[in-house]
Amino acid sequence: MTDIQSTLTTATELLANISDTAILDAEVLLCHCIKKSRSHLRAWPEKEIPAQDYQHFLQLLKKRQQGTPIAYLTGNREFWSRDFKVSPDVLIPRPDTELLIELSLSLIADISNPRLIDLGTGSGIIAITLAAERPDSIVLASDLSEQALAIAEHNATSHQLKNIQFLHSCWFDKIALSKFDLVISNPPYINATDPHLSQGDVRFEPKNALIAEDQGLKDIKSLCEQSRGYLKPDATLLIEHGYDQQASAQAIFKSFGYHAITTHKDLSGNPRVTTGQWNSK
Repeated sequence: MTDIQSTLTTATELLANISDTAILDAEVLLCHCIKKSRSHLRAWPEKEIPAQDYQHFLQLLKKRQQGTPIAYLTGNREFWSRDFKVSPDVLIPRPDTELLIELSLSLIADISNPRLIDLGTGSGIIAITLAAERPDSIVLASDLSEQALAIAEHNATSHQLKNIQFLHSCWFDKIALSKFDLVISNPPYINATDPHLSQGDVRFEPKNALIAEDQGLKDIKSLCEQSRGYLKPDATLLIEHGYDQQASAQAIFKSFGYHAITTHKDLSGNPRVTTGQWNSK
């Protein structure tokens, strides 16, 4: 039988040993293949699945059994209530990164026409979300990966944004000297020896967007150093980092002369983002 209910039952059993969300995984993959919503699955459990869609589902199910992340199989992921295209060339958007959006919107709340830059933009979720939430803003986004920039530009186009520009650059290397109200980054910050790199979805994500030298701190140091020349007086640098890097991140900010250094916790209560203000005076 290739009806919806029996297909989901079998798929859930097959995924039970490799996923904590086996039922959801099976539903999301099936919805993707038959181009229907999850409510459709519940309303029509006895409905037969077209043969071509069923074969497509079996192909994706096999890849999921091998550990491939759902987001890479469907090619999209939701972030801040918006849909974003993703691929193995970019990191999978995670709820923890929404903290960067909350903090950024709060920091620019009273600034008219704020200038923002998102360094290492990946799929563009941070830059695009901020550009959409603040249509009066001017947003720059850079990445060293041309493949990632292509994904980000696609996402910006799909959300019909005109106030964002993408640049191929390693951090500030190709950025014209200018001043920003906010510098934001979710850089690589994982130590190359971290066991998490061989677990879960991380196994399939681009290593150049995950791993940093110097025990995961090299890029954080570079960003803190370089951002000083691009921040307006008392403007803020926001950097996402590992749950165990609060002390190191704060020490780096302090060593480069930032003040009002604060670390903020994510949804799980882990230290996730450190901010600091820069005053060149």
